Amino acid sequence: MEKIEGKICEISGPMVVANGIGGAKMYASALIGEKGLVGEIIRIDNDRATIQVYEDTRGLYLGEKVLTYGKPLTVELGPGLLSSIYDGIQRPLESIRNEAGDFIKKGVHIKSLDRKRKWRFTPVVKKGDRLEEGDIIGVVGETPKIVHKITVPNGVSGIVEDIKDGEFTVEDDVAVISGNKIKMLKEWGVRNPRPYKKKLMLDTPFITGQRVFDFLFPIAVGGTAVVPGGFGTGKTVIEQTLAKFSRADIIVYVGCGERGNEMTEVLTDFPKLTDPVTGDSLMNRTILVINTSNMPVAAREASIFTGVTMAEYFRDMGYHVALMVDSTSRWAEALREISSGMEEMPGEEGYPPYLATRLGNFYERAGKVVCLGRVCSEHGESNERVGSVTIVSAISPPGGDFSEPVTQSSLRIAGALWSLDTDLAYRRHFPAVSWVKSFSLYMTGLKEWYSKNIVGDVNALRERLLGLLQKAEELNEVVQLVGLDAIQDSDRITIDIENIIIEGFLRQSVFHDVDAFCTIEKQYWMLNVIFIYYDEALNALKRGVDIDKILDNACRTKLLRMVDCRNEDMMELAKALTNEIENIWI
Repeated sequence: MEKIEGKICEISGPMVVANGIGGAKMYASALIGEKGLVGEIIRIDNDRATIQVYEDTRGLYLGEKVLTYGKPLTVELGPGLLSSIYDGIQRPLESIRNEAGDFIKKGVHIKSLDRKRKWRFTPVVKKGDRLEEGDIIGVVGETPKIVHKITVPNGVSGIVEDIKDGEFTVEDDVAVISGNKIKMLKEWGVRNPRPYKKKLMLDTPFITGQRVFDFLFPIAVGGTAVVPGGFGTGKTVIEQTLAKFSRADIIVYVGCGERGNEMTEVLTDFPKLTDPVTGDSLMNRTILVINTSNMPVAAREASIFTGVTMAEYFRDMGYHVALMVDSTSRWAEALREISSGMEEMPGEEGYPPYLATRLGNFYERAGKVVCLGRVCSEHGESNERVGSVTIVSAISPPGGDFSEPVTQSSLRIAGALWSLDTDLAYRRHFPAVSWVKSFSLYMTGLKEWYSKNIVGDVNALRERLLGLLQKAEELNEVVQLVGLDAIQDSDRITIDIENIIIEGFLRQSVFHDVDAFCTIEKQYWMLNVIFIYYDEALNALKRGVDIDKILDNACRTKLLRMVDCRNEDMMELAKALTNEIENIWI
């Protein structure tokens, strides 16, 4: 690449202006100063370029050199990504600590992937095979449960002239395709979405193990959900819970501008946790991108794009990837600070006018897709390889005001809203998800899956649940005015059932040995028993049974204790409780 060299003429916080740099490209990376601080060109005016620096600019002086080779900000992709911990521009934090200490020193340049470690590469093609971009040429056992699939790079196709079998570093040549030497290492610009053949309809639920999400407000595999909430409502806990228990092949967790102690908890807890699906260490399917609040603000702005690029890379292998971002508000604050430094015209609340566009660029990289390349079965026919990226993003609106720009811009794009309620959090109800304000736009496309894979009436049960919660909310407003004794007995039963649902179904402890993860089958049977109890209570009232006897019975406590039942035993417990309920008021 052609080298272009200029000189620093202005320094303003994380922003540097260099002159004599004509011919530079927008969004090209640059090395600033004698220490070679990493930056990105974000504005060009004749031979002057404005550069956002991803490191601390203190100590820079006017006249220091600036180098750019026209290469955009990229991430390294290949074996070694899983179990790794990076900062916002994919610098390996563990390697930096081993070399430079606990704090990142300026100008530290360490490759994202280990160049010395050798990986066992096993080819799946042979000499003479004709391949196209995206085809799998070999596999690497990166972790005990995850197979890293090495594919033909984008823009390359042709005949396999050579293919190797053995142990290699990521920089060694493992194949030659029509004169192109293929390595296990790839690079990709973080702001460019990785290509695919086509996007697919979102018709499969993203299983989280949390009842309020899976049953009431589900998100589809390849969908997007936003989790806005005020301070103390449990956003970070929800993100970490989904990273631990969700049914995804790969987890990419982006800690964007959050407090250091929260990220420390992630770093210390994740290696100790066991993947509930594979029984392996949770870190073996996880990539952490950590950019805490005291780290350079420009790197925070890049961190979510770094995370989604790595997620797309594993998606292209045919994996289902979950990307957790905590939080988008801190990312937007970084964008606002950079925009202010460039003296751009501010929009609402000081955010740049293109805030919604940048958020759209990020969220639209979610989806379930047909990957490039072919999958050939043992019988020779060609099948499609399908992968997905599901994005769950926390939002921290100041003062819990959901009308602020980041929340509103996200709501225009995301398919599910998991709105966190401060009052629920203060009552120690977690997850503190408001069943009044939350919604999911994916339920229509997911109804067929629920009917086929659970029970035929599961969708009707969900609609009945939403209707009962809405009716109970209206009744509670009446009770606030006239008192509980002034309403009809049937309405008192409805309010009591709402309390059972809130306490015994919607509330869920992530620290519970049994209830931390709840299968959809268990969710169905729990709710089914509750509504059988509801119907029998109303029938007993019609038969003249006293209301106090209906509301005070031993079976009610058993409904609240269903959370203690193991997932695999719930059906039998549901049948036993049903028999007991049918005879309780005879």
